[in-house]
Amino acid sequence: MAVAGTVAAVAGEAAPGRSGRARWPSRLVPVAGAAAAGAALLLAFPPYGLWWLAPVGVALFDLSSSGRRVRAGAGLGLVTGVVLFAPLLGWTRLHELGVVPWLLLSGLQATYLLLLGACAAVAGPLTARWRWAVPTLGPLVTAALWTAQEALRDRTPFGGFPWGRLAFSQGDAPLLRLAALGGAPLVTFGVALAGGLLAAAVRAAARRPRRAWPPAAGAVALVAACLVLPAPRATGAPVTVAFVQGNVPRLGLDFNAQRRAVLDNHVDATIELARRVAAGTAARPDLVVWPENASDIDPLTNDDAAARIGAAASAIGVPILLGAVLDGPGDHARNAGLVWLPGASAPAQLYVKRHPVPFAEYVPLRRIARAVSAAVDRVPADFQAGDRPGVLAVGPVTVGDAICFEVAYDGLIRDTVTGGAQLLVVQTNNATFDRAEAAQQLAMVRLRAVEHGRPALMVSTVGISGFVDTAGRVSDRTGFDVPAVKVRALRTGGGRTLASRLGAAPEYAAVLVALAALGVAAVLRWRRRSEGET
Repeated sequence: MAVAGTVAAVAGEAAPGRSGRARWPSRLVPVAGAAAAGAALLLAFPPYGLWWLAPVGVALFDLSSSGRRVRAGAGLGLVTGVVLFAPLLGWTRLHELGVVPWLLLSGLQATYLLLLGACAAVAGPLTARWRWAVPTLGPLVTAALWTAQEALRDRTPFGGFPWGRLAFSQGDAPLLRLAALGGAPLVTFGVALAGGLLAAAVRAAARRPRRAWPPAAGAVALVAACLVLPAPRATGAPVTVAFVQGNVPRLGLDFNAQRRAVLDNHVDATIELARRVAAGTAARPDLVVWPENASDIDPLTNDDAAARIGAAASAIGVPILLGAVLDGPGDHARNAGLVWLPGASAPAQLYVKRHPVPFAEYVPLRRIARAVSAAVDRVPADFQAGDRPGVLAVGPVTVGDAICFEVAYDGLIRDTVTGGAQLLVVQTNNATFDRAEAAQQLAMVRLRAVEHGRPALMVSTVGISGFVDTAGRVSDRTGFDVPAVKVRALRTGGGRTLASRLGAAPEYAAVLVALAALGVAAVLRWRRRSEGET
């Protein structure tokens, strides 16, 4: 129905006087372009990783929607959004829950591209009017609109869902280095700017081929220029870190039905690492990191779980940062990272996840949500959010801890760096999802390492886990649904990058540019309509 409505909306752009049959090919061209834009954007993300298709996708989106009637632009944006997000978020299509949550989440994310398509249509007269006086105006507006759309999507509703940001497709791209200057928003801006320049080249070629090369060369130059940007360098003290990927008895939502087995997997793997260290076949770590949900038995109330964790810490002789689910307060639960010292019977420090996932760790509007799907009752207790950044002293290093999807949120990571973190740690549990979700999450970790000039690691119950340096390179990457233990010496982060200092300022600047462009364009459209009526 959405595609049919889009075709009908685009029909309004066809030249009057043609027969309906003759207009159909011209009606379908922008729809095909919008679908191709979504496909190109999808292939830019892991697990495909064709990062160079992200600017191509933006260009196709721009060519399809910019300057059309608002209704047509919105419909074309929806086509792009559905083609992008439905397969990108396919890992949310769980057998235990059916397809309803996947369809709802994908549809919600697609509506933001619907809004972007409408805004691109509105901005068309602005860029057309001053295209020759300011040749880069159109690409700059395109970049600002994409960045503003992501800013809105990252925050709404219920705290937003930043999955599928253009920046997260650039793990292997030169544009990734922009992260150190302006974070994920600047990387998105750069990708969209390159795409806008490609679209400008296509438009220029349609009128006069010779005019196509400057914007095309500009897009290439933008990407190439990032190759000479220096990657951040870690200048802090060296530290040796081990992570334990203990694996689970089975994948899916019921992975933790055997909670003791999951905990034992991580304990036993750590004790085995201690044997290897004693035998001289493995380097002695300064700290060990376990993933989210390593202990879904609350070690604060269960003496047996606490004893098992304590045995692992005593065997390896260094602190363990582990993920645990804690009971309380009251009917609530908490998703936490605990620092467990050798010989201790309780954690020395804890971090409580600040951004629980709506409809997965808590259920907003539960009565309404239950009317949509009874699966919400699989979350019987809402998780309580923490109120402090995940800055933890773990042995000789200050760790910035983020749990699972928190890595996607700019402010949650930056808060740990400004709070003194020297090493970024992402504890996650991908047993509920699949390899594609894990690969997409690792791409976010790569960006964060560059953004803040901090080495990072992601450790998962089942994979993918790995270390990331400050240039975004991954080492000791593990497989999926296998146990693994990795040890690596890292140099911790030193000074702050420009992105760490600026925070959200570059994003706010892009939003202001987008709003200003839309305001001026709306006035131009109104004047043009008024002149046509007179």
